[in-house]
Amino acid sequence: MSHAAEGPRLLSGLRVVECSMLGPGAVSTPLADLGADVIKVEPPSGDYIRSMSWPIVQGNSLLHLHISRGKRSIVLDLRTEAGKETFLALVAEADVVIEAMRPGGLDRRGLGYAALREVNPKVVMFTISGYGMTGPYRDLPSHGIAYDAWAGTVAPVPGPDGLPSIPDHTSIGITAGPLFGTAAVLAAVLRARETGQGCHLEVAQSDAAAAFDWLRSEGHRAYTRPEDEVTGNPSDGYERRPPGTGGMDEGVRYQFYASKDGHVLFMASERKFWQNFCEAVGRKDLFEAAPGEKLADHARGDLRLRHELASIFRTRTTAEWIGFGSAHDVPIGPVNTPGTIAADPQFADRMPWQPADRLVADQLPFPVRVVGEAPPAASRPAPAAGEHTAEVLRDVLGYDDSQVAALRDSGAFGD
Repeated sequence: MSHAAEGPRLLSGLRVVECSMLGPGAVSTPLADLGADVIKVEPPSGDYIRSMSWPIVQGNSLLHLHISRGKRSIVLDLRTEAGKETFLALVAEADVVIEAMRPGGLDRRGLGYAALREVNPKVVMFTISGYGMTGPYRDLPSHGIAYDAWAGTVAPVPGPDGLPSIPDHTSIGITAGPLFGTAAVLAAVLRARETGQGCHLEVAQSDAAAAFDWLRSEGHRAYTRPEDEVTGNPSDGYERRPPGTGGMDEGVRYQFYASKDGHVLFMASERKFWQNFCEAVGRKDLFEAAPGEKLADHARGDLRLRHELASIFRTRTTAEWIGFGSAHDVPIGPVNTPGTIAADPQFADRMPWQPADRLVADQLPFPVRVVGEAPPAASRPAPAAGEHTAEVLRDVLGYDDSQVAALRDSGAFGD
């Protein structure tokens, strides 16, 4: 198996010590992709992320293979004095400590932020949890869908025998929380390097889900103000439509349409795009009959026009419509699924797979790149629990074989 990485190592020289269970460890995955040395400290039993979720690829969950890629694993029993001392020695050489579990997990082991600062005043501690370090839900056990349900981004749908059911959806909280966290961690490291003082950051994945969906929640909030202060869009006669995509089910010039072999999304909400489309398909009559407003006009509710457009879009394949959009300056997009997107030429150009021969499972790359260089990529596959214990102790702390053996005999690595 090849471990060679591709792309720029922008964070070479940044060291991260991570204590994580399950998905929240994703906060350091972009850091590892970008070249940071991420050391995953695991209990002797290991992080059970390896058996959680599906699919299982060669004995390990894809969740682990993705989130833990590029990281090194060391096993330490933090219930032992030798384990704690070794952990603090690693912290003394680190820029960041990530606590990705229920709030206070490290503090209960005598390894909270106050203890970390004593050995490294510049260290940035980052705590990521389900509902955060404060509030009535602080200690409520939870999993990823809980944060999206709490934030109002996923709702029950009718299931078997009319019972409520969880729909297929994009998981927001468990993805947005780590990404917000990654940005904050790097900002805090920059400040620590300038001032010599670290800080303790925290994010709730539930908060992140709500922040990610800001347009709808802020829109509802705005509509609590008087109608003479907050109105709808002029193209709708100032009607106060629901925030976000509210009312788009009745959209016509902005809507899904069936193509000859799939679907496309038509987005001619500006008059100039609507005119371009009508002229290019030889239907100037459609534009002349309903030119619409200059901006944000979806011809909502015009079923006659919607049926006309439906018959037009069925005459070409999705690929032909994408070519048409590029040629005539008309916003038309393909409609993919998670199972079909890999065949999309834009995906193939922009998102080259990190291959299974390097990471055990084919994985998507970090999406931000240095212009002109290959996308950042993980330098190694997700580790087995404790796979790099001796290596980390030698590389980071300079321990020799006898010191590693002494720690092993003391129970620092577990029984």
